[in-house]
Amino acid sequence: MTKSIFLTISGRTNAGKSTLLNALVGEKIASVSSKPQTTRTRITGILTKDETQFVFTDTPGLHKGKTRLNMRMMKTAEDSAADADVVLYVVDCTKKLHEQDMQMLTGIAQRHITLIVAVNKIDMLPDKSAMMPLMLKIEELWHPYAIIPVSASEQDGIQELLGTAEELAKPSVHFFPDDAFTDQPERVLAAEMIREKLLRFLNDEVPHGIAVTIEKLEEREDKDLLDISAVIYCERESHKGIIIGKGGSMLKKISTSARQELEHFFQIQVNLQCFVKVREDWRNKENLIRSFGLSE
Repeated sequence: MTKSIFLTISGRTNAGKSTLLNALVGEKIASVSSKPQTTRTRITGILTKDETQFVFTDTPGLHKGKTRLNMRMMKTAEDSAADADVVLYVVDCTKKLHEQDMQMLTGIAQRHITLIVAVNKIDMLPDKSAMMPLMLKIEELWHPYAIIPVSASEQDGIQELLGTAEELAKPSVHFFPDDAFTDQPERVLAAEMIREKLLRFLNDEVPHGIAVTIEKLEEREDKDLLDISAVIYCERESHKGIIIGKGGSMLKKISTSARQELEHFFQIQVNLQCFVKVREDWRNKENLIRSFGLSE
């Protein structure tokens, strides 16, 4: 008999949610960056293991923000947790629980939603016993179904986490093909890969004002070559200059790194063309937020 389980991944920004999603699914489908607020919309990851299908939804990290985009991100995160059958809440074991962590965990407990807590980044603790006070506090205050120490970046604890989630799976059809690992269109995945490189290479003041759209993703009929045309949107002319760099050096570095990852992902040679355009204050303009695919 086949089984399915839907889990919403929630937690503070930079807790490692996207890294955990990628580790659980075994494919890179969510942008990973040391900079906060990397995930902007719901991202669904799918893993079918034997008879059980796991469906994970990664949500934007909990944070405070004043733009319309920030507020939309927070609503997406809160609504996803409220609607979930199981919430997989991720905390960073190297930091104290934030006020937003406590508010979110209390809300989950009050709604009687099944809760699994992943205590992440254990590889960064020389003394693993240092996380015990955090785990005891979580157990005392919110009584989750399980508390599991993990290191998403090192793949530590992932199988235990999957085994625990499988205990909660219910008899059901599989809602996605067994070989699927996401419901995201290829264009969205390509845009996220390019945006990740922008987050990695650019100065701190630029990335949150950046969006990427894919204008063309098409395989040539006469050769094994995938043509991808991307537009990078930023909010200021000065940011456009930073993205392009002197003599185009920064844009070339970003494009080269993105192209290499796209080729690895699509398993085909990629011709990537990136263009930079300015859309002032787009994060506060609903029509642009929607046109950039960030309306969910």
